[in-house]
Amino acid sequence: MANGLAKGQDKGHATTKIAKVNRSRKGSQHKRVHNVRALVREVVGLSPYERRILDMIKTGGASADKRIYKFAKRRLGSHKRAVQKREDIKQVNADQRAKQAAA
Repeated sequence: MANGLAKGQDKGHATTKIAKVNRSRKGSQHKRVHNVRALVREVVGLSPYERRILDMIKTGGASADKRIYKFAKRRLGSHKRAVQKREDIKQVNADQRAKQAAA
């Protein structure tokens, strides 16, 4: 807090601070965006590299997670995106299996 003096650690004209409002919404998704993306995924389906990841999950094995991660990281470029994509496609696989079991 400024003390009105020209010297010292708190030098400068004394003012009252105005609280900043955080307007960032990074990482959160609105309902409309979520619904549109879900509709697009339903209509268009998976991209070729996503189908390949799904196939890796289905054929599986002990080191499938690591292979899927490495493949996704090469395609997507970052660790975070690769891990997220692997989890998304695992969820797609689980949904397909649940739908198949119900039918």
